[in-house]
Amino acid sequence: MAIVKDNILLQLVRGTIGRQITIYERNGQIIMAKKRGPSNKKPTQKQLEARHRMLIASELAKEMIADPAIKAYYKSKAGPGQNAYNMAVKDAYRSPEVQNIRLEDTEVVVTAIDEFRVAAVEVKVVDAAGVIKESGKAELSWNGIEWRYKAKTLPAGGKIIVIAEDLPGRDTVKELLLV
Repeated sequence: MAIVKDNILLQLVRGTIGRQITIYERNGQIIMAKKRGPSNKKPTQKQLEARHRMLIASELAKEMIADPAIKAYYKSKAGPGQNAYNMAVKDAYRSPEVQNIRLEDTEVVVTAIDEFRVAAVEVKVVDAAGVIKESGKAELSWNGIEWRYKAKTLPAGGKIIVIAEDLPGRDTVKELLLV
């Protein structure tokens, strides 16, 4: 790979020359590199899983940027050499993270983060027999990270199930056992 500087001949040239050299521009720099071909190696299981996740993220991103408001949001998050689609794929590739679940009397406080934005948090209160006693959406706190849900009862021996969802619709589930 070579970075071309001040070469008037290559200022406007882009593409492949003679199936050997590829010239392209990235972040304002002209780059010349050997033309890459397909790999002859069989992909590993991890590579196949990553390709599948990327395919799903790409499809989710296409659906999301069809909405002008969401496209504008992702465009605002894009840096140099990036666009709204790149940011939407990045967001769709990873699920949100539920960092902490704590109780303040009968209020369930959930700390959930995402690289972009957590869209919603749902809380379910389940008794010891596995029956859902109540469920509902948590409200976002003033700090933008904590979500709060006011539970009517917290049955001993039961559990709290928290589902955090991001803009692409990917979710993360975490449980807290009640003692």
